[in-house]
Amino acid sequence: MSDNTDQLKDVKMAVEDEPECRLYVGNLDYRISESSVIKMFSTFGKIVSEDFLLHKHGPKRGEPRGYAFVQYSTKEEAQIAKLKMNGRLVFGRPIVVRLASEKATAEGTKTLGATSADAKQSSTSCSKLASLDKDAKIAAIRKKLKSLEGEGSSAKRPRLDTDKKT
Repeated sequence: MSDNTDQLKDVKMAVEDEPECRLYVGNLDYRISESSVIKMFSTFGKIVSEDFLLHKHGPKRGEPRGYAFVQYSTKEEAQIAKLKMNGRLVFGRPIVVRLASEKATAEGTKTLGATSADAKQSSTSCSKLASLDKDAKIAAIRKKLKSLEGEGSSAKRPRLDTDKKT
């Protein structure tokens, strides 16, 4: 019995030691459920763990925070999911998919043992991701404006004149 427990711990430790397998998924619409995230990302490989974060306190308690973490069994699966899902529109919002370790680097926290070449390469990849995210956001905004223009042209609101004296 203890052999099985030890093997399970070894497998769990091996998976936790692979930061390249863990993805940050951000800019999620608040209508997306945990099962939807799993369904979207399970097509790219075996999901080992998934953390769908909810507000713990305050008036939004129990509501989604708008981001999640998905961990795959291999880094190849994580890379494929990252490439295919980053910038994809879900409920009209472009989702952001990065390696969880890239997210930490992008926020300015330094990873242990990183050289200046590593930092330069990660900042270059983050700037490329930012420009991709920016283009996806612009496309989403244009689409939204176009749909609003279609709605607004059929029903014009009368202008209120508040400067009249009676």
